[in-house]
Amino acid sequence: MRTGTVNLPLHRGRAPRWLFNHMKNLSREILSAIVSEHGPEEVLDRLSDPFWFQAFGCVLGFDWHSSGVTTTVCGAIKESVKGLEKDFGLFVAGGKGGTSRKTPAEIEAAGDKMGIDFSHLVYNSKIVAKVDSTALQDGYQLYHHCFLFICNGSKWSVIQQGMNDQNRMARRYHWSSNEIEDFVCEPHKAICCDSSSQVINLIAEDSNKARDTITEISHMEPRLILKDLKIIKKYQETKYNMPKRHYINLGDVEMRRLEKIFISTYEQKPKDFEKLISLPGMGPKTVRSLAMISELIYGEKYSIKDPVRFSFAHGGKDGIPYPVDRETYDRSIDILHRALKESKIGRTDKIKAIRRLSDFYE
Repeated sequence: MRTGTVNLPLHRGRAPRWLFNHMKNLSREILSAIVSEHGPEEVLDRLSDPFWFQAFGCVLGFDWHSSGVTTTVCGAIKESVKGLEKDFGLFVAGGKGGTSRKTPAEIEAAGDKMGIDFSHLVYNSKIVAKVDSTALQDGYQLYHHCFLFICNGSKWSVIQQGMNDQNRMARRYHWSSNEIEDFVCEPHKAICCDSSSQVINLIAEDSNKARDTITEISHMEPRLILKDLKIIKKYQETKYNMPKRHYINLGDVEMRRLEKIFISTYEQKPKDFEKLISLPGMGPKTVRSLAMISELIYGEKYSIKDPVRFSFAHGGKDGIPYPVDRETYDRSIDILHRALKESKIGRTDKIKAIRRLSDFYE
């Protein structure tokens, strides 16, 4: 599967407490059945798949196309395994808003509980967030970050989401450690979206040369980089016809702040693009500036293709935006159906869940 994201209508508000409690209890039993039959690794694989994640949210009874399905389902999962992490064989860290910033501390606490150094997981959590906010600039501000990992720390997955107040949409990003060969080159698990736009996509394979050039530029003396930025700024001031994709006005950039960052990169000389964007202070504006220099001064273009591909989880019955993917659909249904069948949940909740599953399938 290729890299990608999920776009959902941005809905505000919270799930009713009674619904959230039911989602928590039902997800505990479903995940317990999956762990029992396939192991905790299977849970990570399934949740990192946006097709399965969307179906799971429907089975739990949440609004099928709301942005809240991401935060609520992840919250229910986190609460369902709380205190039972060793039994499930997995931990869940992070969440929405301020809770997302607690992710590193929660990962470290899990490491203390297991007696294992999870510092590599802390790094993975941070670089994943940095990639989706800085290396892929698609107009969505991250506000939710959920990091799931098995008890020995060897496998992990991430479900994070950003919002765009202008188009009233939320975009979900799925990651799986099984799929990653490079954090900054086509790293995501899969793609689902119903809209796309021009972006700065520095994680596309087409951006390989641009990433290398940007890293090389960061090794240059700050005065030389600022000199190039002034050249670009001069073009803007003389109404040079800049490409639309460069949605940054250098008049809005604080040159003094950029100079401090460039001094830092010059002194540290990061070995590659991943190490570059992981440096403190290396945010979207700085990376955009370096990307502009890379293209306009050195001729190395970066991809402007939005990595999103599909609209809803399994397509539409009328073929819009694409025909229903029956194979993936059936696979999602099959494992959920078997999980429900083998679980120990109450008869009433089981019947309701299976009915929702049937409605979703039909």
